[in-house]
Order: sequence, then C-alpha cells, then structure tokens
Amino acid sequence: MLKPLIMTAVEPCDEALRAPVREFLSKHLASLSAPQRARSWLGFDADFSRALGQKGWIGLTLPPQYGGGGRGHFARFVLVEELLVWGAPVAAHWIAERQSAPMILRYGTEDQRRRIVPAICRGEVTFCAGLSEADSGSDLASIRSRAQRIDNGWRLNGSKIWTTYGHRADYMIGLFRTSGTPQDRTVGLSQFLIDMRTAGISARPIKDLAGDDHFSEVHFENVELPPDALLGSEGAGWEQVNVELAFERSGPERIYSSMVLINEWMSFLHKRRESPSVKDKELLGRLAARLATLRNLSLAVTSRLVETESPVAEASVVKDLGTTFEQSIPVSIAVHLADEPAGTIPETLSATLEYVAGMSPSFSLRGGTREILRGIIARGLGLR
Repeated sequence: MLKPLIMTAVEPCDEALRAPVREFLSKHLASLSAPQRARSWLGFDADFSRALGQKGWIGLTLPPQYGGGGRGHFARFVLVEELLVWGAPVAAHWIAERQSAPMILRYGTEDQRRRIVPAICRGEVTFCAGLSEADSGSDLASIRSRAQRIDNGWRLNGSKIWTTYGHRADYMIGLFRTSGTPQDRTVGLSQFLIDMRTAGISARPIKDLAGDDHFSEVHFENVELPPDALLGSEGAGWEQVNVELAFERSGPERIYSSMVLINEWMSFLHKRRESPSVKDKELLGRLAARLATLRNLSLAVTSRLVETESPVAEASVVKDLGTTFEQSIPVSIAVHLADEPAGTIPETLSATLEYVAGMSPSFSLRGGTREILRGIIARGLGLR
C-alpha cells in the first residue's frame, strides 16, 4: 500500500544553496530570452553543463569517491528547483545525472563506475535512455529489440524511438530482449551500457511542433558490444528499468515545466497595472495554491529517497498531478490574456505562451503516460 506523503521542509543548510545558485544562473542565463528558457530541461547547452559541473552541482547527491558532492537529496531539490524555475538549459547532463549515474552506481561494475560516473559529474558526457519502440507505444514490456550473446560479447539489433537527445548522446542505457519473445512480456529483458559511437548505431533527430529536435529514432544494426556492456544481471532488466523510471519520476521537474511562462505573465501584470485586478488575484491564487501543494508532495517524495526507499507509486502520483497542473497553465493564462487590449501583450510573453501551449500535450507523455502511471498507482494501492 502507498504510504502517506507527509509534508516536510528543507533544512537551512540545504536552503543556503539557493543564493549562490541564483547568482550563478543570473550570470549564465542573462543572454537567453524567455522563449529559449521555456525549453527548461529540454534545452541543450554542453558549455552550461560543464560550467555547472565545475561548481560541483552535477551529481550533488552522488558519493565523493565517484566525483559526486556527497550532499543530501534536499540539497539537490533546491538546486533542481532553481534550475527549472529559471529555465536553465540542463539537457546535456539531465538524464545522465538524474538516472544514469545512480543506475550505474547501483548495478554497474566497479570499472563502469570509475570510468563513467566522474565524467558525468564533470558535465562531460551525455546520456540517453533507450526504452520506447515504434510498435510498442507505452507498452514497454512488448519490446522487440534484441541482444544476442556472441563469442566476444553481445550483438544488438532493433530500434528505439522518442529517445531524448539520442542523436547527441555519448552513451545510452538501453533495454533489450536477451531471451524469449515479446509475448513473454517482462521476462528475458536486460539493460546495456552502450557507447553511441559504436559501429552500426545510427540516430535520426525528430523535430517537434516548435522545430526543436530533442527527440530521435535510434537504429541498431549488428552492433557488437563487449561482455561488460551488460548493466546489472541478465534477465533483470524489467526490475532495473522500474528503478530507473522511479529516479526519473521522483524529482520536481514534473511541476515546473511551465514556470518561465508564469514568471513572464506575472512580470507583464506588474508592468501593466499599479495593482492586481480581482481577476488577476483569482488566477494567481489558484496557481499558487496548486503549486504549493504539489511542491510539498514532491518534497515528501524526496524524503522517501532520503530514507533510501524507492517511492515508485508515490512518485507516480506526484507526476500525474504535476503534469495536469503544468498543462493547465498555458490554457489559464491564454484565457486570462484574452481580455487584454490588442497590441498590449509583449512579444516575448506571446512567444513563450505559444511555445508552452504547443508543447504541453507532451508533458503527460514523457516519463510515462497517465494510463501507465495510474496502473502503477493502482498496484501501489493493492487494487490490481
């Protein structure tokens, strides 16, 4: 059964991280427009990630012996919250730091840990997650891509789709079938640590409605990997990938994807009116109340990580509620702005609203659809 999500607070020593992070971001993001910052954790800037790594702010919770900061999960919450609210372009290290490094530390060999995790913490390597396939949709257990044992390791064939920055990643943690057929569902799946420069791998970027290319389709044609490319145990891929998805869903990023838009809208209100109207206050109050509630739920999930738990169902609850909130923001702000006189809305606000409104349908797809999440929640409640 799900445990109650009890409201918690950030300790002063972790809260103290907020001021230097804000100072860093005000300097490094000064040249980015609001529509650029609205990309948030889909914005790719390798130089920014390396600068963040030099500050020791990538891998903040990871062990110091592997290049990490050795801090607690609440410190990382503060850092991530600031990065997302400011709209920092963190995609060059996001997947690597959030889920790949913890997976390698948990399931990898000592050689894999020593070779890769410190480079992640320095912001020097980019990861992607090889999960979805063209004919599987959200049914991850039906994947067809295969890894076959050969004399000198493994041979991979198949394809992955909707792979975030697969065309720019240095490595992939990919889920492949090592035995059985798709009808065997979760049995016979394994994860592999894949160098994306290996012969036989090709990646084609997929442009979204905004013209960005953060997704890709990745093909594997007789790709040969060494024996130690296997991550964890053969056949344990389903259990491992659920741990990976728990890392993905347990952070505050499922709340803040529309925050740059909220800040631009509030700036417009401040400049246009001497004091907020009743209509302004009503929408501001609704957004603030929902955001505060979701933030407390997200902090409660973080407290489970502090207790070394894997809050799969609880994180799914927050992700489902959070993406619903995120998707409501551009609609609410668009309706609110409809009564403004023609020509009074700044171009930067209009462009930011247009981008977030166009991308918001994807908020409830990435990291697991609502149907998948609600199935996980139902299992956590003992209903299935």
